[in-house]
Amino acid sequence: MTKPVLGLILGGSLGLLDGLSGFFEPSLAPVMSSVITFSMLKGLVAGVAIGYLSQRVRSIAMGIAAGIAIAAVLSLLVVMRAGMALFWDIMLPGMLLGAIVGFATQRWGKLAGSRSPTHAQS
Repeated sequence: MTKPVLGLILGGSLGLLDGLSGFFEPSLAPVMSSVITFSMLKGLVAGVAIGYLSQRVRSIAMGIAAGIAIAAVLSLLVVMRAGMALFWDIMLPGMLLGAIVGFATQRWGKLAGSRSPTHAQS
């Protein structure tokens, strides 16, 4: 699986879980559909961006740092819309998502155009 596709799948899945965690906050009940939608969207965008960056960088540490930075910027955009009262509630899970996706795309993602050993011709 290529790095951007892995980032997309993992980022979207983790973003969905992040959004669903809002069920534990009763004050979010009226806007739960927006919380889930935008958390998943933030995860998808961060995942693809981290995946593309991971194709250019070959270091796990740089992948994690870039993942945290990309997710922090996207989370900050959400914080600016939601309000500063939710700063850490949005930033911490977002940056954790970035770190996980950054690590996973570096560790398990394949470069676009690379062939797996089962497809190599003899």
